[in-house]
Amino acid sequence: MDLTLLYRGPLASCDYDCPYCPFAKRRDTPEQLRADRAALDRFTGWAGRQRDDRLSVLFTPWGEGLVRSWYRRAIVGLSHQPHVRRVAIQTNLSCRTDWLAAADRETVALWCTYHPGQTPYDRFLAKTRELTALGVRFSVGVVGLPEHLDHARALRAALPEQVYLWINAAEGHTYTDAEAASWTGIDPLFAYSRHPHRSAGLPCRTGESVLSVDGEGTVRRCHFVRTELGNLYDGSYRGALGPRPCPLAVCDCHIGYVHLESLPLYDVFAGGVLERIPALSPPRTGVTTGLRGR
Repeated sequence: MDLTLLYRGPLASCDYDCPYCPFAKRRDTPEQLRADRAALDRFTGWAGRQRDDRLSVLFTPWGEGLVRSWYRRAIVGLSHQPHVRRVAIQTNLSCRTDWLAAADRETVALWCTYHPGQTPYDRFLAKTRELTALGVRFSVGVVGLPEHLDHARALRAALPEQVYLWINAAEGHTYTDAEAASWTGIDPLFAYSRHPHRSAGLPCRTGESVLSVDGEGTVRRCHFVRTELGNLYDGSYRGALGPRPCPLAVCDCHIGYVHLESLPLYDVFAGGVLERIPALSPPRTGVTTGLRGR
């Protein structure tokens, strides 16, 4: 079967100090880093050995993974596995990019976020140009705070047309229609992010073909539902796979609601669900979705 795994190990340290992130400038101890490395090595070892499924893997660390050699090594290794369809990671792109030359560019992809005030604009833009030169698939995004609007407009103008620039609605921020229109002028798919999606009782691919895995190998349907389905390494999760409605009232994070069957996002992002790359470049004139959710 085709199985998508969202892996989040114990890593929680980040080299950035974003005021909207609870993990800003957090430091892991050497013991915590060793534990994270061991957990990731165990996961990638399992993923490399198993042959029951075709895998797609998205690393979603709380901290910044690519400044750690073991994440770079894991991504390169998995990218060359014949049964791995995609391996991607969420990153602030503060790391160097030359290591990607060793990866299979048909398989690897990056979900990059630009954080104004944390890195010089020109430095971040230069990193995206390095990715383009390497032939690496990537998307770029910005948190939709008012003070980020000019930065996002400049980035959209500078990036190649084929590079999707997404905007995440800032947590706890309410957008007027005029404000939403400004963000939609940059990201025509912003309507999907503007408000949380009502999800209670609705069918979702999580728990059936999409799973969340932590550093201990505990399997859950997604990062936001704490009910355990079993363990990855003893295979106990397999008996729990199956369709099930969402137990939460709303889903407000892209890595969650993209899997809701009530939304058309598997078509919108066909071939690029994990790295948040639309199948076709969305029209810059805006989007009408009829949605009330994020």
